Order: sequence, then structure tokens, then C-alpha cells
Amino acid sequence: MKETKSLNKVLSKVDILFLAFGAMIGWGWVVLSGTWIESAGTLGAMIAFLIGGVLVTFVGLTYAELASAMPAAGGALSYVLRGVGPKAAFVASWALALGYISVVAFEAVALPTVIEYVFPNYKVGFMYSITGYDVYLTWVLVGVIGSILVTLINYFGVKSAAILQMVLTIVIGLIGLMLIFGAGFTSDLGDAKPLFLDGTVGIITVLIMTPFMFVGFDVIPQTAEEMNVEPKLIGKILIFSVSLAVIWYIAIIYAVGVSLDKNIITTSVLPTADAMAKVYGSSIFANILIIGGVAGILTSWNAFIIGGSRVLYSMAEKKMIPAWFGKLHPKTNTPTNAVLFIGAISMISPLLGRPMLVWLVDAGGLAIVLAYLFVAIAFVQLRKNAPEMARPFRAGKSNIVGWVALVLSIGFIALYLPGMPAALIWPYEWLIFAGWWAIGFLLMFKMRKNYSSGEMKYNEVQLPMEDVKEG
Repeated sequence: MKETKSLNKVLSKVDILFLAFGAMIGWGWVVLSGTWIESAGTLGAMIAFLIGGVLVTFVGLTYAELASAMPAAGGALSYVLRGVGPKAAFVASWALALGYISVVAFEAVALPTVIEYVFPNYKVGFMYSITGYDVYLTWVLVGVIGSILVTLINYFGVKSAAILQMVLTIVIGLIGLMLIFGAGFTSDLGDAKPLFLDGTVGIITVLIMTPFMFVGFDVIPQTAEEMNVEPKLIGKILIFSVSLAVIWYIAIIYAVGVSLDKNIITTSVLPTADAMAKVYGSSIFANILIIGGVAGILTSWNAFIIGGSRVLYSMAEKKMIPAWFGKLHPKTNTPTNAVLFIGAISMISPLLGRPMLVWLVDAGGLAIVLAYLFVAIAFVQLRKNAPEMARPFRAGKSNIVGWVALVLSIGFIALYLPGMPAALIWPYEWLIFAGWWAIGFLLMFKMRKNYSSGEMKYNEVQLPMEDVKEG
């Protein structure tokens, strides 16, 4: 009988924490802090992130319970497959694939963009304009070289990628703490005027941005099969990582708000970097903070290559997409073809210019919250239809967490619809979204025999006996 290869269990609990936290904080804390404060005031923005963090935690709790009960690669695929069915599992997984790939592609554009802040005249070798954006050779090369490096690290094993993630996240943490504590020692909340802008409307304006700042915790379930930890800990680490991200964003908003007055924030290109320079009295420290921003780009990039490749690998394992995506490295058991596929998209993406990649990542944002909805439905269904299932981490005794997550997911989806604040741009972003689903439905049609053959059945993951008891 042919031996079935599987992913290696090499990730420790520290690896998992850094993977999720690094994915969530990314680069947004450097470029968007000023926007949040301008919209709601310092205290208003802090309150918005606190509320947003609580809301996202409900979605996180559904993932936490299901990840501990079904620690298999692909995360949402397994949960929805068992809780709802194979076609719904395809939709959830294909949605996640778009979401993760869009972030990876965007990071290949974000890296050369942030380099521009440090070296403003480095763009040479004009190539062409696309959607009104000038593309330069040196700008493209920075993105391509970054793509090659991150892809190679992932190609040679998830452990090497996890080490990179840990180092970069520590760099982000140390630089961020320099800003937070520096601002804390030199200022207080009284320096942050106005504390509120536009009252409730301002808070809501920031609140609708928060779900997209916390995308990344869901990378944990994608790598559950590679974790060398007790299943109960998977859920606990996931929720802890979300809590850390909430604290991080609130602390950064505080530091920027108390360090800069409103006029400077309004005119600043990078208020977080300017706040660092103000706190320490030197522009050198602004560049140090930008190093933290570069590290943030790389942590998101790295995490979403890991997550996206595991989604594609799991779909191939269930014969939802071609088997080519399920090939594993002979030594490290990394899903090499899936990694190379996403890496190739990342290498090509700088050629498309920044505006087109913004459209892609917006379309990917809608796809990710669509996956949240299917996971919430699976959570509710499994609570009802599989009460006997071992749940090492249990998100409360009742179904309330699942129902709240379901309603919130519908609310998140509604934000992308026409007339709403985060509505996708017509026709560009809707065409990207529709095009992805057209490819998906073609794949579903091509693989249609597998949906009735029984090969897409969920395979039970045997939990260690000490983890069968619910916690």
C-alpha cells in the first residue's frame, strides 16, 4: 500500500503566537494611525478598536473551538466540510484563497512603496503607466526580490518561515514599544486634543475599519496540522493573539495621539513615524520606525503565504482543485507547488502597479469575511448536530457565540455592498471578485464527480486522550 505523506508537526506554541500576531499587526499601524485619529479623535479611535476587538473575538472564538476539535490543515475547509457539506466547504476555502493571495500580492507592492519614504528618489527606469500609476524598474525589482526571498524561505519548510516570523515580529514589538513608552513618559492623554471628533459617527467610522486590521488570526487554523501542541492550546493561543493585537493598536493610537497635534497629523504622510521623531527629537527615529513597518509588511507577507498555501494544499487533498497543488516537498513536507504558485503571483504583482493591487486586496477582504460567515454557520450546525464531538477548547456552553459571529459576519459582508462605507469599487473590484468565482465554479464543474464519490468526506483527526476532555 502506498504510504500517505502528511505535513510535519514542527510548530511550537511560540511559533503559532508570532505567526498570528505578526499577520494581524502588519503595516497598518504605521500608515493608518493618523486616519483613525482624524476620524474619531484619540480616545474615540481607541474606543472603536476596543469595541472592534471584542466583536472580532466572537468570530475568533468560533475558530478557536473548531481548530482545537479539528486540528487539520485548511482550517475552514475541514469545519465547513463536516458541518455543512463539500460544496459549502469549497466556497469557504476558495474565498479564503482569494483573501490570502490578495494580501500576498499587495505586500509585494507595499515593500517598494515604503522604501520610497526612506529613499524618495530611488525610482528610476520608467517602464509604463497602468491605471494612471507610473511603474519604474527599480520599484518593480524591490518587490520581485522580496517575493523571491519570502517564497524561498517558505519553500524550504514552515519552520524556517516561523523563525523568520518570530525575528521580524520581535523587531516590530521592540520598535513599537519604543514609541509607546517614549510617548508615555513625555506626554499624557491630556495632550491628545481633541479626544473625540464627530462623536458616535467618528467612532463608527473607525469601527468599520477594525475587522480588516485583525485579519490574520485565522492563519492559525490553516497550520493546525503542523502544530506540535495540545489541541486545547490552539484555541487559547488564537484568542490570546487577538487580545494582543487589540492592545497593540490601542497603544499605538495613544502614542501617536499624545505626541502630535491634530494639524501635524492631518498633513503628515506617516504620522506614526513623525510621532517617533517627535518623542525622541530626531528624524533618525522616524526611519527606525519605518524599519518596523518593513518588518510588518514581511510578517503579513510570510503568514499569508503560509496560510494560502495550506488552503490550496487542503483543497487538492480533498480533490476540489487539481492534485498538483497537493504536492509536498520530499524532505520538509511543505506544500511546495502551492507555495510556488502563490510566490509566482507575488513576483508578477509589482508589474501591475499599486492601484490594481488595492482593488485586488479589497475584493479579497470581502472574500475573507465570507469565509467567516461559513465558519460561523459550521459552528452552529456542529453544536446542533455533533454535540458528542470532542472540543478541547469550548467557546461557552450555549450557541450564543456562534450566532453572534454569524450576525457579525453578515454585517461585515454588508460593509462591502454598494452604498456602504467600504463598498467595492465598480466595476474594477467587483470584476475581480466575480472573475475569481467564475474560475472557482469552473473548477467545481470540472471536479464535479468528486462531490458525489465520497472522497471529500471529512477525515476524523484523532485527538490525544488527554485532550478529549473539554476545557
